[in-house]
Amino acid sequence: MANKFDVLGIGNAIVDILIHVDDDFLASENLTKGSMTLVSEQEAASLYNKLGQCIECSGGSAANTIAGLASLGSNTSYIGKIKDDQLGTVFRHDIKSLGSDFNTTPSTEGPATAHCLVLVTPDAERTMCTYLGACVNLTTSDIDKGVTGNADIIYLEGYLWDPEPAKDAFRKAIQIAHAVGNKVALSLSDPFCVDRHHAEFIKLVENDIDILFANEDEIKMLYGTDDVNEAALRVQKYCEIAAITCGAKGCIVVNGAEIGHVQGRNVEKLVDTTGAGDLFAAGFLRGLTTGKSIGECGAIGNLIAGEVITHLGARPDIDLKQFVNENV
Repeated sequence: MANKFDVLGIGNAIVDILIHVDDDFLASENLTKGSMTLVSEQEAASLYNKLGQCIECSGGSAANTIAGLASLGSNTSYIGKIKDDQLGTVFRHDIKSLGSDFNTTPSTEGPATAHCLVLVTPDAERTMCTYLGACVNLTTSDIDKGVTGNADIIYLEGYLWDPEPAKDAFRKAIQIAHAVGNKVALSLSDPFCVDRHHAEFIKLVENDIDILFANEDEIKMLYGTDDVNEAALRVQKYCEIAAITCGAKGCIVVNGAEIGHVQGRNVEKLVDTTGAGDLFAAGFLRGLTTGKSIGECGAIGNLIAGEVITHLGARPDIDLKQFVNENV
């Protein structure tokens, strides 16, 4: 019997709070453009109070990928920890409204639902201040064996590798998936994340990951090289498939037989780069689960990533399935 889900995402359940700011605001708050800074609940509240009108929408790396896949017509599920509060309600509503399964039990006490202040400058670069809150409290008890074993691919985000209980949850999910012959995908998430967990990520990639997603900086950090092509050769030895995003240049796709480059697409209206990598993964996984070649998967990934950066936020605001059908 076929699995119920094409892809199950496991990651940090975060609500994004998006707003346009100028460079002077970043300087006044001592924020480095393009960075992701972890902040306390009090620091997040203080920053929020200095901002104007904002847009609130569900976010989190793996959740963005699952939202993209759901919009593309895939059968998806998501596991991530929220609290039973206002932002938790926003998160649950948004991901389920796209048609994705989401049944993780919310916390009734402890930290608030995670949220990320996404400050978008006129050049479309995003600077993030993240309060992790409830999302880091994911544990092995949240990994539903029935759901995890019933997905062709489980997709994990590297951001969740920080808390020890979440690592145990990841390991449980990997064990369940591989025990029934399903695939495990990992996004490296962020160069600083790779740097923090370098030895563990190397071991994870070499032993447990079938499909790897990374950008140029992340894969070069992982293998300690300034040459992305050398990094691609290294990862080819261990992962069945790897996809390395290279911004406007497109992506490098890797499997056991080949390493190829898929040209990027011209984007006329660049608004916000938030979620480009997440939506690339959605397009790539959609292709993979519908029998496309890795080159075709890369092209779909580029197409979807190019669309999401034309509007504010990391979630689809059009019917992606129709968009792909019209442009591929």
